[in-house]
Amino acid sequence: MGNMPGAIHAEGLVKTFGDVTALDGVDLDVPEGTVLGLLGPNGAGKTTTVRVLTTLLRPDRGTATVAGIDVLAHPNEVRRSIGLSGQFAAVDEYLTGRENLQMVGQLYQMDSRAAKRRAGELLDRFHLADAADRPAKTYSGGMRRRLDLAAALVVSPPVMFMDEPTTGLDPRNRQALWEVIKELVSGGTTLLLTTQYLEEADHLAHDIAVVDHGKVIARGTSDQLKARTGGERVEVVVHERAAVAPAREVLARYGPGDRGLDDVSVEDHTRKLTVPVTGGAKLLAEVIRDLDAVGIEIDDIGLRRPTLDDVFISLTGHAAAREREEDGEERPPARGRKHRKEPAA
Repeated sequence: MGNMPGAIHAEGLVKTFGDVTALDGVDLDVPEGTVLGLLGPNGAGKTTTVRVLTTLLRPDRGTATVAGIDVLAHPNEVRRSIGLSGQFAAVDEYLTGRENLQMVGQLYQMDSRAAKRRAGELLDRFHLADAADRPAKTYSGGMRRRLDLAAALVVSPPVMFMDEPTTGLDPRNRQALWEVIKELVSGGTTLLLTTQYLEEADHLAHDIAVVDHGKVIARGTSDQLKARTGGERVEVVVHERAAVAPAREVLARYGPGDRGLDDVSVEDHTRKLTVPVTGGAKLLAEVIRDLDAVGIEIDDIGLRRPTLDDVFISLTGHAAAREREEDGEERPPARGRKHRKEPAA
């Protein structure tokens, strides 16, 4: 592969809206035929990055190439080589679901038989066959979302961008989309995927770039990012609330040690303490012995692999703040510092 830039390459992208810096020097490189997961909370800069790379927004500074074409110099050529699916449903209200998909195929110069066949496959794929011949304006929000995704997949462009593709999908449709994405990529498509779902990046992406406040703060495979957070976690649930503080002192001895008591995170309402450890299962017996020695009774103890949420906490010192989504999907309330919402471009 050498040091050829990848199918998507960006250097030093900066974009400000008024006094809000949405992108603060973003660098990305996505090799051909791979998936990069751009992971971060709302307002971190993910959507702005996608808009710049797909020619919808000019950056204030920086350069980018997509499929080998300069995004700023040749936007129209870039548009011909990419597919985009995102928070902008490109659906014609008055056409049926089937007509919408066939029209997209024909815009891309597919012959009408091929366009018809592809439309049928995708309608099945996304569980829209029953509604295929109803006008799109009768579709629910979730159905519109699926039709938008199907429209992005009618042709398989060499480079695809998906901005939070599964927000608002139920688990069955999320699973169906994941399968479609895996197929696309095994066929050689390069994909940049933004997401707030940690298991989604884990599941689909070869590489992950973690974005916070308009900067890429870490990158690597999901295993590399997990390794940075210190391997496994010991989780202990103590029997009594009063035991939380003394248990924290015991567990701090097992942490990486650079942050003392702060290595141990505490969830007061569940009386649960968590500490990153190295050394795995044989540690559990020692932890139990130590807690026992100071008379702390426990309800539960276990070892778990870190999630990408743990990665976020270890990189930024706070959990990924999730604000409530516009589509009415409830999110847990944000913890730690609030993220600014990205202004609409």
